[in-house]
Amino acid sequence: MPEVLSPRELLSRLVAFPTVSRGSNLDLVDWLEDYLRGHGLVTGRQWNEERTKAGLFAHAGPWKPGGVVLSGHSDVVPVDGQPWTTDPWTVVERDGRLYGRGTCDMKGFDALAIWALVEAHRLGVARPLQLALSYDEELGLLGAPPLIEVMAGALPKAREVIVGEPSRMKVITGHKGGAGYWVKVKGHEVHSSLLPYGVSAIMEAARLIGWINDRNAEVQARPPLALAAMFDPPFTTLHTGMIEGGTAHNITAADCRFAFEMRVVPGETLEDWEGAFRAEAARLTQAMQKVAPTTGITVERFFVAPPLVPEAEGAAEALACRLTGENTVETVPYGTEAGHFQAGGYSAVVCGPGDIAQAHQPDEWLAVSEFEAGHRFMQRLLEALR
Repeated sequence: MPEVLSPRELLSRLVAFPTVSRGSNLDLVDWLEDYLRGHGLVTGRQWNEERTKAGLFAHAGPWKPGGVVLSGHSDVVPVDGQPWTTDPWTVVERDGRLYGRGTCDMKGFDALAIWALVEAHRLGVARPLQLALSYDEELGLLGAPPLIEVMAGALPKAREVIVGEPSRMKVITGHKGGAGYWVKVKGHEVHSSLLPYGVSAIMEAARLIGWINDRNAEVQARPPLALAAMFDPPFTTLHTGMIEGGTAHNITAADCRFAFEMRVVPGETLEDWEGAFRAEAARLTQAMQKVAPTTGITVERFFVAPPLVPEAEGAAEALACRLTGENTVETVPYGTEAGHFQAGGYSAVVCGPGDIAQAHQPDEWLAVSEFEAGHRFMQRLLEALR
């Protein structure tokens, strides 16, 4: 008889795997697939191109469409340079909190989903329950689209998807869409005393970042669109979070690279914002090449996250509200894999234990009360599927 682990035991096992996005998640996937198969569940994998990471999917219950997917991700953000007071890879309970990297985002939900899947198989359910566990969510939701595609060919298609990102167990029916870009600026080196005859990649990057700041000021100054009023903040945001370049203080920089992201409200489109950004990059390139023809700016998109759009009479919303006992729904400014599932033809919501404010923080924690609320949610889900 295989060992049946409790949600708390599962959480400890999951956190013990340091599945930082820059590395592999295969140790966790290997262990989890063995555990699920040991309990008689059908499982499968979706590999990345290098076969260093895998998304894992599983199915419990009758082999028919119309079930429920519990969606999580296996990766976590780094702990490098953060002042942790506990071992980030060991769950420590203190003062009603469960400390550890990923307890909140989002191995707490993963543990509950795994427990529910095993229970669904053990108890028998009339409607299927499926698990979708992705990789590289923290790098831009990169693992969800190929996982969804593979699941479509390998499993009976479910109807509702519950993405368990931390929402304090509130039912989230809408979030912004987003995209991320690497911007590479090629300059022309000269001694800084000859500045007019060179092109500083850093200074040109600063012009483009200045354009970003100006657009932020513009959208924040005007009245929000009606469709955007449900979000906080109620407008599109543009952000640069990483930048590098240059070789010395007295040489015009030959190269500069920065990351740029946008989170776009309904009523505006990623395509329009990207087009405006690329047009400004092209305008700056034209001016740079008047000084040195080899210079220029390239823009490479590395992720896109579809928005989650509130659904009229959405099946996932109705199910999640019934399970939580909530009569109201909310929206959030951050992106999740729910947008990808919705784009794939599923009814989707976000609902999971924990507060997003704790995600990615040193001494990340999940309140025990939230974890227990998530457990009750899963128990009610199992009853609903029977």
